[in-house]
Amino acid sequence: MVDSTSKNGATAVKAKATKKTASASTSSARLRAQYMNQFVPELEKELGLKNLHQLPRLEKIVINVGLGRAKDDKKVIEAATNTLRKITGQEPVQTIAKKSIAGFKLREGNMIGLKLTLRGDKMYEFADRLINIVLPRLRDFHGVSNKAFDKAGNYSLGLTDQSVFPELSFDETTTPHGLQVVFVIDAHEQAHAKALLIKFGVPFEKENK
Repeated sequence: MVDSTSKNGATAVKAKATKKTASASTSSARLRAQYMNQFVPELEKELGLKNLHQLPRLEKIVINVGLGRAKDDKKVIEAATNTLRKITGQEPVQTIAKKSIAGFKLREGNMIGLKLTLRGDKMYEFADRLINIVLPRLRDFHGVSNKAFDKAGNYSLGLTDQSVFPELSFDETTTPHGLQVVFVIDAHEQAHAKALLIKFGVPFEKENK
């Protein structure tokens, strides 16, 4: 005898997965559709996972610009704001100091940086451009670090300046600033998160054996 609760639950999971696949097929984001239609079944097989909810999934991308000593420099703030707006299509928000630190001449409430969060199609479109257009433009690039994962499997990528983004004109890169891109990944273990990024095309450095 089949347990009706289990059967209904399985049907619900299947229906949910079908719905996601359908939405991905109508998505304008190439990488999102590729994830649902190609990478999901491949990761299921390669990682030996039978439950769709166990598969690694990109939840969001957070982009940060820390201003440091330039926090009072309007030119740098304007350049960083313009960069984030141009490369993502979203308006960044200010990050504020939560407490005062005398040694850094920092007061509670001071602006210390800019950030924004990408989800959905915008997230996948940005990841696609970053991996396939921006990273190959880096000088002497031999791959990204294998050691930039945190314990939860999220991956941080730092860029020293914004000139590698083709969306920006030369004039928009004359005031250089760095930025950090964080891939927030829902994964059961770090290796699964890395497997997902490899599927996306992230070029990791070759590890010495």
